[in-house]
Amino acid sequence: MGFFERLKQGLTKTKQGFVEKVEAIFQGKPIDDETLEELEETLILADIGATCASEVVDHLRAKARKGELSEAGAVKDVLKQELSSLLGFGQKLVPFGDKPFVILAVGVNGVGKTTTIGKLASRFRDQGYSVLLAAGDTFRAAAIEQLEIWGKRAHAQLVKHQRGSDPSAVVFDAIEAARARGIDIVIIDTAGRLHTKSPLMEELKKIRRVCDKALRGAPHEVLLVVDATNGQNALRQAEIFHETVGVTGIALTKLDGTAKGGIVFAIKKELNIPVKLIGVGEGIDDLQDFEPQDFVKALFD
Repeated sequence: MGFFERLKQGLTKTKQGFVEKVEAIFQGKPIDDETLEELEETLILADIGATCASEVVDHLRAKARKGELSEAGAVKDVLKQELSSLLGFGQKLVPFGDKPFVILAVGVNGVGKTTTIGKLASRFRDQGYSVLLAAGDTFRAAAIEQLEIWGKRAHAQLVKHQRGSDPSAVVFDAIEAARARGIDIVIIDTAGRLHTKSPLMEELKKIRRVCDKALRGAPHEVLLVVDATNGQNALRQAEIFHETVGVTGIALTKLDGTAKGGIVFAIKKELNIPVKLIGVGEGIDDLQDFEPQDFVKALFD
């Protein structure tokens, strides 16, 4: 099965909770204020976000008044155009500049952060890059062990310290090691919860400063991993992490497990942070570049 087919399959729940409901709203009914209000509610329930939903429906309402929407199929076509336009063009996660290219991965526990890092490492290795993983989540022994397993699987090097050690020290050592060894890419795992030593966000700020100290301009990418099934909570997480460490891209996991894939549109509209990677399954190849037009096509086709 090709990736587009896997994407369509992965978005089945979102399609059922969104596109099929949109079709049902206008089935045998006029396109008027009542049905358009129902559409707006459906968009909000799909986690597209109130701002985005209101804007899209306002455009549809204006077209309806001009007589440009005569049937349900026309509504669907315009909706598809509006959502495609909203997402714009895709932005891929591509290494640039002098090596090592440093990626700081952040996100709350349980979103699939360490797994995403492992899949990303494997992908970069397949592309011919050398990769070093930094076990910056020193507060969970399981996180270090999990990253170690992924490192072996992806043939990536690993820098780790003992559990409970200073995450910033791990990060500094990892970047120093990568520079000394001529490694192409460093991916840093981080803690995802409040812990006893200091609040999470302050810790992440410190890690960011240490990255720049070890290598001017690092991290080059701050990748926020969010779980699509969290819906609006994912949006709030993105806001907080963006305020703290300046998120440059989002990896959206577990899209195959939710009817709320509309969160992609809310993140773009409200935060203007590009979704760069999406996960639509458990397989190592199920982490892929986010292609906005493919995403919308998979939803509607």
